[in-house]
Amino acid sequence: MTDYPALAASLSTTDPVAIIARALDEGGGDAAISFSGAEDVLLIEYASQTKRPFRVFSLDTGRLHAETYRFFAAVEEHYRLRIEYCFPEAAAVERLVRAKGLFSFYKDGHQECCGIRKVEPLRRQLGALACWITGQRRDQSPTRANVPVVQVDSQFTGLQGRPLIKWNPLANRSRDDVWLAIRALGVPFNPLHERGFVSLGCEPCTRAILPSQHEREGRWWWEEATHKECGLHQGNLSPH
Repeated sequence: MTDYPALAASLSTTDPVAIIARALDEGGGDAAISFSGAEDVLLIEYASQTKRPFRVFSLDTGRLHAETYRFFAAVEEHYRLRIEYCFPEAAAVERLVRAKGLFSFYKDGHQECCGIRKVEPLRRQLGALACWITGQRRDQSPTRANVPVVQVDSQFTGLQGRPLIKWNPLANRSRDDVWLAIRALGVPFNPLHERGFVSLGCEPCTRAILPSQHEREGRWWWEEATHKECGLHQGNLSPH
């Protein structure tokens, strides 16, 4: 049985391309990259450099920016792939909106809406995977300060109920590292980034930030920074 803490330590200074290659070798057709923003498209670029087949999925909450949808189409064309879009259950969305309106998260917190629009679709997708490759970085927020390069996911289970292996190839990279690579490699990116949107999510819960602000201040800005996980990486809030 693999000792993942030891493996994470051994890979802590490894190039992200090599880490992704290792993840794809281990997961094969049951490994996939979750895609939404800058870090994730760099993962796609790096995966393409491995010359291995790979899968990409994205959560379409129904409330993304128009620019984000066009960005998705541009990525599909650039890399000649089809993103596996995951959608929330229509009946669950309908119940929430009918009961509480379209913007209940400003009063109740974002967890309920994210649970319906993001977490449950993700759970269904991950239940058919062995390896989940994410764009998490340690410098993104306080909740991600201890993210390892590879780990057994503490929140979701994988294919046939087995443990899900979560790979974070960019864990030790900075935002500057990511953007230097994107520009050097000619990787497509969401035009919202050029308008001050650093961390992108649903349109009502995302806003541009000032140069002096941390990137996650543009997400769920009405909540405490230590609570800013939408549920996709809720395991980050648990003690490590």
